[in-house]
Amino acid sequence: MTMSHKKMATGTSKRVKTLSVTRPIVYGNTAKKLGEIKPPNAPAEHTHIWTIFVRGPQNEDISYYIKKVVFKLHDTYPNATRTVEAPPFELTETGWGEFEINVKIHFVDEANEKMLSFYHHLRLHPYHNVNPDSPQQPDDEISSVFYDEIVFNEPNEQFFKTLLSTPGNLLPSNKSDSCAFSKQLEQEEIDRINLGIKQVDSEIEELKAKVNKQLKE
Repeated sequence: MTMSHKKMATGTSKRVKTLSVTRPIVYGNTAKKLGEIKPPNAPAEHTHIWTIFVRGPQNEDISYYIKKVVFKLHDTYPNATRTVEAPPFELTETGWGEFEINVKIHFVDEANEKMLSFYHHLRLHPYHNVNPDSPQQPDDEISSVFYDEIVFNEPNEQFFKTLLSTPGNLLPSNKSDSCAFSKQLEQEEIDRINLGIKQVDSEIEELKAKVNKQLKE
């Protein structure tokens, strides 16, 4: 999938017509189960510590075109809207449940581009081959990371020069042990979806049984 966004009204710098520039990013979260020692001020009911982030595929500095990233957390968090104005564009918190986080990427002023908004499902628990006899341990890190591309269509001349001054970031090979974008991660996401489908199917069957019982009565 390629992330798309709208450009703002043309400013003093002319747009480079019929041309687009792509910049890859990595976004997602990592999470670990909390041990007996919890971070200061962490509520007693919190079970995990997690970090959500936006970065280059190999941790490159992306602040030459990204000004800030705003993370909108669940309303139960104090100051739920968090703004990170310098790299690394990441946020670490504790919690007990999974939820959707709204991520807004704001570009540098010279880009004259509207911000990019999307959602990431915060993942805290393993979904793939879950063994009830082997519960998640504090040292077991969960990773939900995705690769995407931001396309700047007809960037203005000044921003175009800025983009050209730094070569596009490269996605590491899937053969690399350090690569987060693997078939295993893909399978884990598929398993999570399948678990959800099974739950919905089960609820449908229960509802059908109730309806049939009422009709017979």
